[in-house]
Amino acid sequence: MRAYIQRRLLQFLPVVLGICILNFILIQAAPGDLAEVVAAESAQVEGAIVEDQVARLRASYGLDAPLHMQLLAYLGRLATFDLGYSHRFGEPVAKLVADRVGATALLGLTSLVLAVVIGVLLGAVCARWRNSRLDRAVSALMALCYSVPVFWLALMMVVLFGVTLQWFPIDGMRDVGRAGEDGWAQVRDVLWHLVLPATTLAVYSIAVYARFTRASMVDALQEDYIRTARSKGLSEPVVVFRHALRNAILPVLTLIGGHFGELLAGSIVIETVFSWPGLGKLTYDAVVNRDTNLLLSILFLSSLLVMATSLLLDILYAALDPRIELRK
Repeated sequence: MRAYIQRRLLQFLPVVLGICILNFILIQAAPGDLAEVVAAESAQVEGAIVEDQVARLRASYGLDAPLHMQLLAYLGRLATFDLGYSHRFGEPVAKLVADRVGATALLGLTSLVLAVVIGVLLGAVCARWRNSRLDRAVSALMALCYSVPVFWLALMMVVLFGVTLQWFPIDGMRDVGRAGEDGWAQVRDVLWHLVLPATTLAVYSIAVYARFTRASMVDALQEDYIRTARSKGLSEPVVVFRHALRNAILPVLTLIGGHFGELLAGSIVIETVFSWPGLGKLTYDAVVNRDTNLLLSILFLSSLLVMATSLLLDILYAALDPRIELRK
C-alpha cells in the first residue's frame, strides 16, 4: 500500500507541472492584465488612462518581466509552497484561499452528499422496478434535471423561494443581525442559507448519479450471485441493497472523483448568484480583476484536489472489492 501511494505521488509531479504551465500560458494569452484594470478604475475618477501609469503599475506588480521569467518565478514560488500575493485584494493568496475554502467545502460537500444519497437511491429503486411506471416517471424527471442549465435553475430558485415565497434567504452565508446569538443559532442560520445553493448545485448531479446507478444496477441484478442470494431465501431488500448495490456502486465512485473536478466550476455560478463567500466567488472576482496570482493558485489547488481524490478512490476500490489489488 505504501509503495503504491509513493509511486502515485511521484506520477503526480509531472502532471502538476504540466497543469501549472498550461494554466499560466492560457491566462497570459487572454487580453489585458491587472495593471490595465487598476488603471481603468483610476481613470474613471481622474480622467483618461495614462500609459505611464500602466507601465508603473506593471513594474510594481512584476508584469513587465518576460513571460518565461514570470513563469519561472511562479514555479519557484510553488516549489517553496508560496502562493504569492494578491495585489488586487492586498493580501497573501494563501490567506484569501484559507478564508474562503471553508464556505466552498461546506457547499460542495453538502451538495455532493445530497446528490450521491438521493441519486443512488433513486437509481437503485428504478433498477429494481425496471420499466415500471415509477421507473419511467423518475427517468423523465432525471432527464429534466439533467437538461436544465444551472444558472437558470439558480435564478428560478431565487425568484420562487427567495423573492415570491420568501422561504429561504438568497444572499450570503449568514444573517448579519444574528452575529451576537449563541452558537447553535448561528449554525441554524448558516444551514438555512445553505438550502438553496446546495440544492441547486445538487440537482444536476442527482440526475447523473441516478442514471448511472440504474444502468449499473440493472447489470448487477442479472448476475449469478444475485440468483444465488435469492435462492437462499434472502429478502429482496437485502438482495438489492446489500449484494447488488455493493457491487454496482463501484463504477459510481468514479463519478464522485470527477465530481470534485467539476465542483469549482459549478460553485462559481452558484456562489455568484447567491453571493456565497467561497472560492467560486473568489475565482469570479479574480477573473474579472485579472488577478493572475490568485487565479493561478486556485486552479493549482483545484488540480491537487482532483488528483488526491483519484488516489483516495483507488484505495477505496481495493477496500470495497477484494478482487482489486493495488500493485507496486
